[in-house]
Amino acid sequence: MLDPGIIDDGALAVAGGLIAAIGTGKEILSKWHAADKSDQEVIDAGGRVVCPGFVDPHTHVVYAGDRLNEFELKIKGASYLDIASAGGGIVSTVKATRDASVAELAGATLKRLDRMLSCGTTTCEIKTGYGLDSVTELRMLEAIANVHRDHPITVVPTFLAAHTFPPEYKANPEKYVNLVCDTMLSEAWKWFVSSPFHGKVPFFCDVFCETGAFSVSQTRKILETAKSLGYKLKAHVDQFTNLGGSRLSIELGATSIDHLDVISDEEVELLARSSTVGVVIPTENFSAGKTEFANARDLIDADCAVALSTDYNPGTAPCPSMPMAMAIACRYQKLSPSEALCAATINGAHAIGLSKNVGSLEVGKKADLLIIDAKDYRAMAYEFGSSLVSTVVKGGKVAL
Repeated sequence: MLDPGIIDDGALAVAGGLIAAIGTGKEILSKWHAADKSDQEVIDAGGRVVCPGFVDPHTHVVYAGDRLNEFELKIKGASYLDIASAGGGIVSTVKATRDASVAELAGATLKRLDRMLSCGTTTCEIKTGYGLDSVTELRMLEAIANVHRDHPITVVPTFLAAHTFPPEYKANPEKYVNLVCDTMLSEAWKWFVSSPFHGKVPFFCDVFCETGAFSVSQTRKILETAKSLGYKLKAHVDQFTNLGGSRLSIELGATSIDHLDVISDEEVELLARSSTVGVVIPTENFSAGKTEFANARDLIDADCAVALSTDYNPGTAPCPSMPMAMAIACRYQKLSPSEALCAATINGAHAIGLSKNVGSLEVGKKADLLIIDAKDYRAMAYEFGSSLVSTVVKGGKVAL
């Protein structure tokens, strides 16, 4: 992660939407020629940074409504768990999302994806989890499919029916766990098999394993059921309380475990020896005004694979910007700019099972790349509050 693989005076050739060659400008221009000399065929970055498009491996961008009132409550000192116990948080978004149509959800999401694209994100994961019933969760999946069709950002879907317990099951949480395992997971899998995603990207199941959400035993039941159906696995773990969710998820072969604010030393060692990626989310801590963050520095030093995410969502991280996540990670989690760039690109791709296709500038991968308005890649994490992304190329075509 300390070596960004800089090629001074570099160039690359694109054919069929894929990177066909990469090297110095002299090497590439002596062997490759554009179909014509128009600006659409030859792009001169003018000595500026060219890097991979960002890969955001953890987002909740399909939702209706907002949580602006909770923003003010947090300023006054209310915690996430305080707000949730009072009927706010995820449940408040559930009500608005249940009332929204597929078209309304997709329309709102397309605007959020536009903001992400303008900040350099070219691939992202999107979770359900604001329906918490079969009808709305499937409606969210349809909205995810619609934005995948209509937006240049590559989308990977995740089924998060186990985000929290819906109000109608608060008195009988095991009944909801059974509903997820016996009905909702299989319905969502049938949707996936007939969706435009099948055979192209993985389909993940995620669980929020936390005090006030799903216990370790409930998480095990859901993840094991999902795995038996063919899902790849993710888990929200160790955000507020260390319950053992990281250990469980690693043992089950999860592609990623996300948050990790209070992961134990023993679980860090397990993570380092596994193929699971640890996704840290500094935007959530920043948004909540916290002074403590997931110890990404120790995770990296222990040889864990670490990725960064925005966690873009209506309540705890209303942030579309991967460069902002990088800036926070460098300052509060002590990542170097090179480590932050790696975590925001290739490691993010590993965290959603797409590392063979995106996340780095290599021959055979999608030509998803950014031109940054700077001469030095470190400027992306150094400057914050605006976007240095001047051009986004997606699949070899200028998207922004």
